Amino acid sequence: MPLDALDGIRFAFGTLTVLPVRVARWDRGAARAGMLWAPLAGLVVGLFAAALGGLLLLLNADPLLAAVATVAVPAALTRGLHLDGLADTADGLGSGAHTTAADALRIMKQSDIGPFGVITLVFVLLAQVAALTGLYGHGWAYGALGAAVSGVTARLALTLAARTGVPAARPEGLGAAVAGVVPVRRGVAVAALVTAGCAAAGALFGTCGTYGAVHHALAVLTGLVLAQLLLRHCVRRFGGVTGDVFGALAETAATASLIALVLGP
Repeated sequence: MPLDALDGIRFAFGTLTVLPVRVARWDRGAARAGMLWAPLAGLVVGLFAAALGGLLLLLNADPLLAAVATVAVPAALTRGLHLDGLADTADGLGSGAHTTAADALRIMKQSDIGPFGVITLVFVLLAQVAALTGLYGHGWAYGALGAAVSGVTARLALTLAARTGVPAARPEGLGAAVAGVVPVRRGVAVAALVTAGCAAAGALFGTCGTYGAVHHALAVLTGLVLAQLLLRHCVRRFGGVTGDVFGALAETAATASLIALVLGP
C-alpha cells in the first residue's frame, strides 16, 4: 500500500476514532488522504456497533436494548466528540440571527451545553435508537447492516464537507486542518464508490434483490443530502466549518440514513 494511503488511514482512524492508531503526519497531504479514507473508519465503527447489538440479540435481549448498545458504541469509540459537536453546533445555530458569527463561534467553544444542544441531542439519540430498534425487529442482519451503513455515511459526509471551496471558520483546530483538502472530483468518486458498496450490501444482506440495493443507496444519499444542507447553513452562519460542525454533520448523516432505512418495508 502506498505511503500516502497508510498515512491517510492512520489520520482517519487517529482523528475520527479512539482506536490506538498513531498519526505520523499532520500536514495537508495526510489530511487529504485521511478524509478520503474516512468512510473506512466509519465502517469499522459500524461493525463494532453491529457486533455488540448482535451479541445482545443472541443472548435473547430485546431489540430496544440492542439498539441502545449499538448507538452507544460509536459514542464510545469517538469519546462522544461527534455528539458534543452536534450539541455545540445546535447552540451556535440557535444563538439567534442578531448575534454575529464570532459570537456564535464563541458560544460553540464554551464548555457547557445550552438548551438547544440538549434538545438536539435528546431527539437525535432517540431517533437513532428508534430506527435501530425497528431494524433489529426485522432481524439481526437488518440492524447490523443499518449500523454499518450509518457509520459509513456519517464519515462520508465528512469527506464531502472537507472538499475544496469549503472554508474554515477558525484559523486553528481540526476544522482548519481538514477544510478544503479534498478535491471535488476525488470526493465525488469516493462517494460514488461507497454508495455502490452500500447498495451491494443491501442487495446481499438486506431486502432481496434490486429493491435492497436501491433502498440502501437512497439511505446513503439521504444522509449526505441532509448533511450538505446543514453544511451550507453552517458556512453561511459561521463563515466556514469547525470541528464541531464536522461532528454535527456526521451525526446528521448517520441519523438520516437510519431513518431512511427503517421507513422501507
